[in-house]
Amino acid sequence: MSSRVSEIPAASPNAVAEYYGQKLAFETDCSDVQLSIASGNTDFVLLDVRGPSLFGQQHIPGAVNLPHGKMTARKMAEWPDDTLFVVYCAGPHCNGTDKAALRLGMLGKRVKVMIGGMTGWADEGFLFLAP
Repeated sequence: MSSRVSEIPAASPNAVAEYYGQKLAFETDCSDVQLSIASGNTDFVLLDVRGPSLFGQQHIPGAVNLPHGKMTARKMAEWPDDTLFVVYCAGPHCNGTDKAALRLGMLGKRVKVMIGGMTGWADEGFLFLAP
């Protein structure tokens, strides 16, 4: 008799590797972003896609404030074509990162979502910049 867990068979190891390889191509996490910042190895531009007032109250060190509605071809041309953007917003309850990732993709830009956003950053105990 199978359990509720195993009544639907697990995916093959190859399918698992393909799925998670694809998933990680679309996202990163707070820990990897923080480690990159702390080590000075930021080969990406960190975009806070919340509004300017929330950004002014508190944001992740090194982040640039750019709400998804302000992401235009002209604005994004300020960075080289091969720039990797990492976007974040308030947290898992916010779809601002999804809207920003969609916009950047439509503009032909490389992008990853930082899962967790500000909530995840705080949960990890990382510091914010505030006025």
